[in-house]
Amino acid sequence: GLGDVYKRQIYSLGYVGIGFLMFLENLFPPIPSELIMPLGGFVVAQGKMDFSLVVIAGVVGTILGALPWYYAGRLLGEERIKNFCDRYGKWMGISGEDIAKSTRWFNKHGNKAVLFCRLVPGVRTLISIPAGIGNMPFVPFAVYSTIGTTAWVLLLTYAGYVLGDNYELVDKYFDPLSKIVLAILVMAFVVWIVDKQMKRRRTGGKTEE
Repeated sequence: GLGDVYKRQIYSLGYVGIGFLMFLENLFPPIPSELIMPLGGFVVAQGKMDFSLVVIAGVVGTILGALPWYYAGRLLGEERIKNFCDRYGKWMGISGEDIAKSTRWFNKHGNKAVLFCRLVPGVRTLISIPAGIGNMPFVPFAVYSTIGTTAWVLLLTYAGYVLGDNYELVDKYFDPLSKIVLAILVMAFVVWIVDKQMKRRRTGGKTEE
């Protein structure tokens, strides 16, 4: 299975293997970080790798893998990327609708979407594209991406460390958990927007930000 393939990669290449797999995971979303990083945690539990270095390798690989999509968004624009994914995206597991979905997230929530969407499977990889399309400055993109990615990688690695031999259960149970995380994030955004509107009304502000 995939778990065995990733295990051989990590055992043979170590931290470089983890970084390389997470790099590929960001280029090709069907590759699941929900298996890669828990496997890293499992290897840590065996005493063969260092927890901090596993996390660093996962974060570095993820950020490097996010850059091609970010620059593709800046250089090509939304319509060209959507058309490309509709024609050739099947082998990457990406469709034009996936691009449109991530773009709606970015347009609705702005730069914070880059941070929070790193915690949402199915969107976390593709959020780099609308960030590029929207010409989000590189430094905020890198900072928000690193913060969100570090939280995600830490969570998955620790889960694999705790579960040990059962690390593959992380992939099985993270799907419903990710939906809960998504619902919490949406609720948090709604509360933030309502609170902001109420404050503006109390202060009598009528100008748009």
